[in-house]
Amino acid sequence: MLKKYFGGCDVGSTTGKAVILDENGKMIAGSIIPSEIDPEITARKALEKACTSAPGVGDTENLSYLIGTGYGRNEVPFANENISEISCHAMGAFWCDPSIKTIVDIGGQDMKAIAVADDGSVREFAMNDKCAAGTGRFFEAMSRIFRMDLDEFSKLSLSARKTIPVTSQCSVFAETEVISLLAKRNPPADIAAGIQNAVGKRCFTLLKRVGLKPRLTVTGGCAKNPGLLMELKRLFQIDIVPLTVDPQLIGALGAAILASGKGSLR
Repeated sequence: MLKKYFGGCDVGSTTGKAVILDENGKMIAGSIIPSEIDPEITARKALEKACTSAPGVGDTENLSYLIGTGYGRNEVPFANENISEISCHAMGAFWCDPSIKTIVDIGGQDMKAIAVADDGSVREFAMNDKCAAGTGRFFEAMSRIFRMDLDEFSKLSLSARKTIPVTSQCSVFAETEVISLLAKRNPPADIAAGIQNAVGKRCFTLLKRVGLKPRLTVTGGCAKNPGLLMELKRLFQIDIVPLTVDPQLIGALGAAILASGKGSLR
């Protein structure tokens, strides 16, 4: 009997992600690639990369069921089904640790707070997609101002002696404010701490709308930002649960898990 494989493809604004599960529910491959202009091309490239590295799969045609998710999910015509990334992040985090009840998902261009039910479904969510401030693109812009790569900037606030507030609520105005603070020779680490604090407060505002329940985790590319994680822990007075899977893959993982549930019935 041929083995069954299930896929999840998360087409985001800055990256495309794919995850492959085998018939036993084991994750056997994952991929992350920069997004193309065309979401369909992003999806195909991410899936091909994951399938090629997955033992026994080799080709996307060998997937028994595929679910697309992310902002470009409707542009994945070869998927069997499309499901909201909110549901997929909830299920992906639940698969990693069923005790997780709250998620902060910070992607390339939006931020979400998700309350997770006992079965891994979404109990409630709140979303901020009206402004790029506090998202991955915001951090990329800030790292350019500091003349650093993103990884280096993400660690800068860890050496701060104090927090210099960044008060602008708009990403464009925040850039101008940060440039002015640097021009006045304020310590870069202290300004970076102010940036992390501003993003943390945005997260906190969303979390208040869904209710902050232990245990809390962070998903999306910004979950790899140690300065932000430290600030969130300080603001929320709660430990951040580390995930057993790359946090940037959680949406694709959740899609693959949901695909395995539906594909197994075929």
